[in-house]
Amino acid sequence: MLRLTRGQRTMLADKVLDAANVAAGALVFGQFLADRFSLALAIVGLALWSILALLALALITGGEQ
Repeated sequence: MLRLTRGQRTMLADKVLDAANVAAGALVFGQFLADRFSLALAIVGLALWSILALLALALITGGEQ
């Protein structure tokens, strides 16, 4: 199992949040540049952002053993 130090977990959580923001930007806000808006794609983008944000929170709050 991979064991990360607190600093490594914090950096990884920051990068996961960056990926969440890119996903939300591409799947939700990027649609405003297109000709039509897809509600299903926007919901997927918000769900993906939520999942990645929760993963980042779990990484930050995870304690060392």
